[in-house]
Amino acid sequence: MGLTTSLFTGLTGLAAGSTSISVAGNNIANVNTNAFKSSRVNFETQISQTLGSGSAPDGSRGGTNPNQVGLGNQIGSVTRNFENGAIGPTGVNTDLALEGDGFFIVDDGGTQRYTRNGNFSIDRDFNLTTSSGGRVQGFGVDDDFNVVEGVLTDVALPRGVTTIASPTTEARFAGNLNAGGEVATQGSLTELQPLFSDPAGTVPATAATALDSLFTATGAPAFGLGDVITIADGTRGGASIPDRTFEVNAAQTPGVETDAFGATLGDFAAFVEDIFGIDATTPVPAGQPTPGVTVAGGVLSIRGNVGEGNGINLSGNNLIVNRETSPSTPLSFTNVEDATGESVITTFAAFDSLGNPIQVNLVTVLTSQDENGTQWELFATAEDDSDLDTYLGRGTASFNSDGQLQNVSDAVISLDRADTGAGNPLTLQLLFTDPDGSVTALVDSVSTLRSLSQDGFPIGTLEDFDVGTDGTVTGTFSNGLRRTLGRIPIATFANNNGLVEVGQSLFEAENNSGDPSIVTAGTAGSGGVVARALELSNVELSDEFVNLITASTGFSAASRVITTSDELIQELLGLVR
Repeated sequence: MGLTTSLFTGLTGLAAGSTSISVAGNNIANVNTNAFKSSRVNFETQISQTLGSGSAPDGSRGGTNPNQVGLGNQIGSVTRNFENGAIGPTGVNTDLALEGDGFFIVDDGGTQRYTRNGNFSIDRDFNLTTSSGGRVQGFGVDDDFNVVEGVLTDVALPRGVTTIASPTTEARFAGNLNAGGEVATQGSLTELQPLFSDPAGTVPATAATALDSLFTATGAPAFGLGDVITIADGTRGGASIPDRTFEVNAAQTPGVETDAFGATLGDFAAFVEDIFGIDATTPVPAGQPTPGVTVAGGVLSIRGNVGEGNGINLSGNNLIVNRETSPSTPLSFTNVEDATGESVITTFAAFDSLGNPIQVNLVTVLTSQDENGTQWELFATAEDDSDLDTYLGRGTASFNSDGQLQNVSDAVISLDRADTGAGNPLTLQLLFTDPDGSVTALVDSVSTLRSLSQDGFPIGTLEDFDVGTDGTVTGTFSNGLRRTLGRIPIATFANNNGLVEVGQSLFEAENNSGDPSIVTAGTAGSGGVVARALELSNVELSDEFVNLITASTGFSAASRVITTSDELIQELLGLVR
């Protein structure tokens, strides 16, 4: 019986050696497999045959030990080594590696699986996928590009397709305002030639006079019903004002496109005030005229805001009637007074929520000087404002006697974007301080104020993306914007060795792995994401070669046990010959 038993004992040794060689062979075969985790086979003894039980000592005899003969070995477990492999940079933005514990989450045909192999690519639907087509799972973002955690979804990266724009919310400026300039006390004054409400020229026109009932001093009618008046080639602060049109009518004539319409001289005055962006609400010191467009004594007067940068200029030929059909210039303007006062005009671009560019003009005017410093007024206008009134708002900036900025107030302007499809209104703040410098008010030959930056952007297309260590995916757009596109979370398990490998570098959770804990990379004990890199296999070839040697030695020794047992059995059988 002993010789026969030894045959089976040797057989278990052969099985153990074969299994060891298989495990080592699998490790060696995957030495170049991304994120492969090497395995180790652990053996344990099988039950032993008890030849004699042990006995306890008594008064006359000592104790004896049990006599047992082992019956070979068996596989106790095959354990994976989940230690990190080396990180190999690839430069490919879809390649991701994990440094630390955890797994990427994959939707593999409707089944949630897990992998450490971050050799991902983008399919035709722009989904981030594994090489076998499984879709990488992550968290999406809301309309404000904030990550929405809790609901897993496919990670989509539509390069060349997704477009985005960002509205301007603030504009920053830098420069120096000439504190030694002339204080502004006068706005420009332009007058239209006198008009009358009778052909004889005896009754001066008023704001209530109908436009088709106006006459010049010679008795010639100024306008007829349905006439289209164009204010052309006007300037404000030396900058051109776009041509604007006004229809003489109480209602818009179908098929006639004009910027405004009206029936009275007062309606026309309001039209002129709007297109030149005059702030008629500006407080003025006692004795100074109030800005605005008024009608008095039959004369339409255009008084601009103080400062050379607000000066309005209209010449005799700037008012054209029916320019598109039978142009005429029945009336003329006269520039009576020029605007005075130190000022500077700064033009900068802003963007609405659809990415439409808007040119904003900022006029900064010196309004007072005293022993405490200087004070400046800010006037903002925009010809791209969707309504006719180009005036956007007014603020003040105060500087101390050292020329340093003390305070900026009411520097928030509002642009009308009605009927454009964009968010309405567009509100932005004018900032005179910045990490790169602030506006000062020191004596110089001229004032200089430049737009330093603004936070809006025109339309841009997703060009590239990067993944941070916490798994946050950030897209880079052609307009320079960077926005969060989502986040790739990490799944961790209480027992990684409880996972079941299903091939293609994928694992599934099973009874002894525990449920996955889905967390942000780098938190709750999970590893961090390394972008543009892959985790390499953690197989150590030197260890595997040693394992092969020990396994083959054990296999050979076990085969000798079987050979020896067979020879002895043959000797035993030869006794009866």
